[in-house]
Amino acid sequence: MTTPTPLRGIRVVEFTHMVMGPTAGMVLADLGAEVVKVEPAPDGGTTRRLTGSGTGFHAAFGRGRRSLAVDMKSPEGMALVRRLVARADVLIENFRPGAMAKLGLGVAQLRAAHPRLVYCSCKGFLPGPYEHRTALDEVVQMMGGLAYMTGPEGRPLRAGSSVIDIMGGLSAVIGILAALKEREATGQGGEVQAGLFETVALLMAQHMAQAAITGAAPPPMSVRTPAWPVYDIFDTEDGGQVFIGVVTDTQWPAFCDAFGLGALAADPKLATKTQRVAARGRTLPVIADALRGWTKAALMAKCEALGLPFAPIGTPAELFDDPHLQGSGGLVKLTLPDGRAVSLPALPVALDGARPGGAGDLRPVGADGASVAAELGYTEAEIAALRGAGVLAG
Repeated sequence: MTTPTPLRGIRVVEFTHMVMGPTAGMVLADLGAEVVKVEPAPDGGTTRRLTGSGTGFHAAFGRGRRSLAVDMKSPEGMALVRRLVARADVLIENFRPGAMAKLGLGVAQLRAAHPRLVYCSCKGFLPGPYEHRTALDEVVQMMGGLAYMTGPEGRPLRAGSSVIDIMGGLSAVIGILAALKEREATGQGGEVQAGLFETVALLMAQHMAQAAITGAAPPPMSVRTPAWPVYDIFDTEDGGQVFIGVVTDTQWPAFCDAFGLGALAADPKLATKTQRVAARGRTLPVIADALRGWTKAALMAKCEALGLPFAPIGTPAELFDDPHLQGSGGLVKLTLPDGRAVSLPALPVALDGARPGGAGDLRPVGADGASVAAELGYTEAEIAALRGAGVLAG
């Protein structure tokens, strides 16, 4: 099946680091846009060299770009970058406020010269009282309530992924696509801004609405008021754990019958969902004892046969071997900088049954500098001179 490339013909110049901006660039590249990542010469962006919990950032979000490593502090390097921007449809940046303007690449400066350009800034905060603050994924998780809702009471805990950075990058792409659509009608580009704080605020909308409706602040999810009779993690005979949900009146008798819980099914005090939710204190220990006699694999097979919501308690490393991801085109093959092969998640969408992405590997620093410069009209001699002067790496 042909890989869908609905954004083919769209040219993107990317000035990003870490996660939010690179996520936006990766999505556009996976959808077929030509994305040139501008990095500092000679070593490339610092995201390539992160360690600890940042070790996987470049591999996870760096695919599909061409790498142009250039010394933008030199007049020659800046001239090359300006020529690159002049032919672009989209520019993405996620540096601190004012950084691009100091380079002469701010939105007002560039759109005056290139009115069709869609200029996207990925920021910590949208314009307002906080816009000059420095933000990180963890900062906005803490201030926006996500950490409060994730951890135990009194122990705010960041989510186990750069969820705000990633979702913020996806929001940036939504804005870019909207601006490109508008350009078709007006001939004019536009400015797109995406904010981390505003992203976490959207994730908190359900809890804000709950507070408005009930008049009470929602407690953390770890101590939330149960809404379903069975919506819990259960231990298995072989030391595994499985999450199971029994959320409808039709599921309840089938669940009880399958696991030898006929007495619960026949109990008139458990006839309705509301009654079963209220009785969780006495029903869950009985259910847990019944399920503890099953192996993890057998329990999941039974739940699948019954059509119940269920999930093993998995780890990220187990996703490499997940049969659904492997069998559905859900993993993209990449080559790590040390030469090892790895498969990482594709975009979570299908277009006419096909998964986009996988057309571009991770590129070494500056690997495409010569070819990009040649496309911009530089001669072989000029490219060689730029390389010799250290303006162009690769």
